[in-house]
Amino acid sequence: METTTKIALFKGKKIRKTLYNDEWWFVLNDVVEALTDTPNVKDYLRKMRIRDNEVSKGWGQIVTPLSVPTEGGPQMLNCANTEGIFRIIQSIPSPKAEPFKRWLAKVGYERVQEIENPELATKRTRMLYKLKGYSDDWIEKRMRGIAIREELTDEWQKRGAEEQKDYEILTAEISKATFGVTPNEYKKLKGLRRENLRDHMDDFELIFTMLGEKATTEIHRTENSHDLPKLKSDAKAGGKIAGDARKKLEERLGRSLVSEKNFLNKPENKKQLKPKD
Repeated sequence: METTTKIALFKGKKIRKTLYNDEWWFVLNDVVEALTDTPNVKDYLRKMRIRDNEVSKGWGQIVTPLSVPTEGGPQMLNCANTEGIFRIIQSIPSPKAEPFKRWLAKVGYERVQEIENPELATKRTRMLYKLKGYSDDWIEKRMRGIAIREELTDEWQKRGAEEQKDYEILTAEISKATFGVTPNEYKKLKGLRRENLRDHMDDFELIFTMLGEKATTEIHRTENSHDLPKLKSDAKAGGKIAGDARKKLEERLGRSLVSEKNFLNKPENKKQLKPKD
């Protein structure tokens, strides 16, 4: 569930959009402000939900809190995907709604282009990381890690992993064997909430993550593995290869490579990670 954030302009208004689960989600407050010019978005939404009972009942399915970068740091903001925004627009009596719908359709078309031509999506992702302050060296490792991860999940899909829960179980096995902690435990260690864990890994953490996942992929292929129990065993074995390498390097360096540090408050290219509070 990769998440990257971008600011776009609509009629001079900033609309923040976040790529989440391979689709764009838009910051709800930005959309409402752009369509209504209301000085009090929170009050407007409260009244809208009172006026439209169906929107209110389905609010939890339409609107999802996502982490969005702001001037004061990452904040959890209510976001909705294109379908959800269209539904909310139906409850906003504004002449500005139609051009906004056309703008959303254009954004959707651009996303389809990226799916058809992955190179466009790759260029966009690189630029987003660059704008967030990541160094070119880190971006190269992150992009390579994304490719290795996609290669692995493709294998899982072909070999019997059917649900998102299966992917989470297998990922946890690799992480536990590589770093001694599951992804959720690792996020807590780094003081993260909904932020993407890998966006807060340093060079070594990214390298060992790639090693564990690439090793798992090759084990699947070599042993022609199928079904969850065997995939799980392979994941543990692939992670152990990376974990053993990590431990040997830690012994030589005399320090742990499982880090509490993150990039929440300082960009990566400063070469200093901010410790968890």
